[in-house]
Amino acid sequence: MDEQLSSDAASLPEERPTDETALTKAPVVQYRVFTLDSVLYDLTDASPQAHLIEAESPYRYLVIPMALPDAISLQQALSGIEGRRPSTHELMRDVLGRLQVDVIAVRIVRFEGGVFFAELELMTAKGREIFDCRTSDALTLAYRQMVPAPVLCAEDVLETYFRD
Repeated sequence: MDEQLSSDAASLPEERPTDETALTKAPVVQYRVFTLDSVLYDLTDASPQAHLIEAESPYRYLVIPMALPDAISLQQALSGIEGRRPSTHELMRDVLGRLQVDVIAVRIVRFEGGVFFAELELMTAKGREIFDCRTSDALTLAYRQMVPAPVLCAEDVLETYFRD
């Protein structure tokens, strides 16, 4: 039996980098926690906006523009309103739930040309999975969970956003 274990272990791929500098090359990304404060549509603006507020000092605001149908969907999720027929986000929530997949977090990872880019982090039976996602979809899915998933924003996104 020991021979069986050692041959199985030998067949596993090497997970450690062979170059010692590879461990230090990956930058550590700092995230700040945000909560959805409101979804507003000012008729003088071209599009509705999601307003996120930082959970701790300095309590910065992020204003994320989105299309009207996305804003309506997000506001319904925030208010706990269910449609007579499942919306796409309600359907996705139900599919993930039935498959026993948890939404771990929404991560806002980039701000480029006035557009926020996000990732949806999921925990599956096979482990953690990360998906590129529109920020509005990620927020809506997070707020459709029984317990809303945390919204994280990379510190370098905040630096870029407040510098521009």
